Amino acid sequence: MDANELLKKVRKIEIKSKALSQNIFAGEYHSRFKGRGMMFSEVREYQYGDDIRDIDWNVTARHNHPFIKVYEEERELTVMLLVDVSGSRDFGAVGSPKRDMITEISATLAISATQNNDKIGAIFFSDRIEKFIPPKKGRKHILFIIRELIDFQPQSHGTDIAMAVRYFADAMKRRCTTFLISDFINKDDYKPALTVACNRHEVIALQVYDKRDATLPNVGLMRVADLETGATRWIDTSSARVRKTFDKWWYARQQTMAETLNSCRVDYASITTDEDYVKALLALFKGRGKK
Repeated sequence: MDANELLKKVRKIEIKSKALSQNIFAGEYHSRFKGRGMMFSEVREYQYGDDIRDIDWNVTARHNHPFIKVYEEERELTVMLLVDVSGSRDFGAVGSPKRDMITEISATLAISATQNNDKIGAIFFSDRIEKFIPPKKGRKHILFIIRELIDFQPQSHGTDIAMAVRYFADAMKRRCTTFLISDFINKDDYKPALTVACNRHEVIALQVYDKRDATLPNVGLMRVADLETGATRWIDTSSARVRKTFDKWWYARQQTMAETLNSCRVDYASITTDEDYVKALLALFKGRGKK
């Protein structure tokens, strides 16, 4: 993609994402994510009625009478986009390619964050960390992230969610909100890594997938390729048994994903590439307020 074409695409996505953020997401983003965390402010002497769980025992021991920790609501968030850039994101059979929808969703979330004066950063991953963009503020920074989402070419094509989540948890020392955006087509067990990350950070998962990831069409003999490994094979999609086996495989994968995310208390949405992601995100944001 040449420079002029890239700039036009960046501008187009910025305009669309900014309109969505201003007109639809701004209020929901603010109410569901703003001020959810608490940060240490100061210590003061204990007063009758204070919660004894807030006692600072180190300061209390030094002064020989009780002091408590005082917290204040965080007014500024750090938002991270943990984006899957593996080979499978290039697949597109029904609706837009997964990478296009992932780009639009990421851009909308990034602009929503910056309009609320939050810092925004990104981690691109495959089966390795492809790129780390430290969180910052400002339109120039947002446009850089969008440009990278559009034009970034990973060095590897596999997927390792556990590795990416561990890297994120180690890299981000202060509590932040992260959106894990992937088709979740992976072989690794990421539950242990996600459990650790969720102890410190707030994680929201967004699954973006193509309907052909989930079900096979009845079109007879078809050659399929694995975009991550490059392996190809012929399958007979006219066989009801083959289609049923594929359906069971996808259902089992989705069940495993749902059980993992629920056990880690991670809110999530599954979005197909031919549906309106705006409705899915709004439903996710509104649902968070009821928990």
